[in-house]
Amino acid sequence: MTLSVVIPLLNEKESLPELHDWIASVMESNRFSYELLFIDDGSTDGSWETIKQLQEKNPSVKGIRFLQNYGKSQALHAGFKAAEGDIVITMDADLQDNPEEIPELVTMIEQDGYDLVSGWKKKRYDNAVTKNLPSKLFNFAARKTSGVKLHDFNCGLKAYRSSVTKTIEVTGEMHRYIPVLAKNAGFHKIGEKVVKHQARKYGTTKFGIERFINGFLDLITIWFLSRFGKRPMHFFGAIGALMLLIGFLFSLYLGIDKLFLNKTGRLITERPQFYLALTAMIMGTQFFMAGFIGEMVLRNRDRKDRYYISETI
Repeated sequence: MTLSVVIPLLNEKESLPELHDWIASVMESNRFSYELLFIDDGSTDGSWETIKQLQEKNPSVKGIRFLQNYGKSQALHAGFKAAEGDIVITMDADLQDNPEEIPELVTMIEQDGYDLVSGWKKKRYDNAVTKNLPSKLFNFAARKTSGVKLHDFNCGLKAYRSSVTKTIEVTGEMHRYIPVLAKNAGFHKIGEKVVKHQARKYGTTKFGIERFINGFLDLITIWFLSRFGKRPMHFFGAIGALMLLIGFLFSLYLGIDKLFLNKTGRLITERPQFYLALTAMIMGTQFFMAGFIGEMVLRNRDRKDRYYISETI
């Protein structure tokens, strides 16, 4: 097996036959040995029936059907887990990714030694206000935060060595940050290729403006996990120690002032510094407890898949 093409989809019945024929043509013309994995993320428009029809005429087609909609990250996770190819290609099912880019992506993996190559849709056919501008802001923030120098983190067209897909864990909505996950796992040779972007031919987009809000929140999450995911006590413990130090210094000041400097002054409990010291010490203790709990969760976490499969072909 040379290539595994993993395609997550949700209600893309109209585009699947054309996409299949296009990919099969590219594979045959380049004499690639391949498998075509469709991951049906809970479609309700008959996409699964179309996938079964495609499998009947092409034995290279395989399918995984989710019991309900779990999200693109879970679909990719299932696809990566099932993929048998030496190189894994991911692309969207809406015909906006061009399969003719696949041979060059494969060359960059095989000959240039990249672990991961991400597509860059330099010229886009999406709405400039609702998609293009937010996407540019999102990619800028992702570059600055992660240190991965890519122009288009969210492009669905990517190529991976199989060792990458078998190592990283794509959960939640972290599919946007697969290059960052790969970097954090130790794969540092990450490249980029300008790819053609095509206007959507069938149906409507499944993503709204909320994906950019979620994307920025996920960016904060992945920044934290990349720095402190394996040592949460380093983060919470440092803040806790700082708060306890502040509380101790306020308490020391109040004690010295009351015992030696101003013995007849106000009661300690009538002074605002007392409440600052008390609050700082309580918060410091809570941060320490959060660090301890984080360490225990990390060592005992269950890696159970967060999706359920109803059928495979």
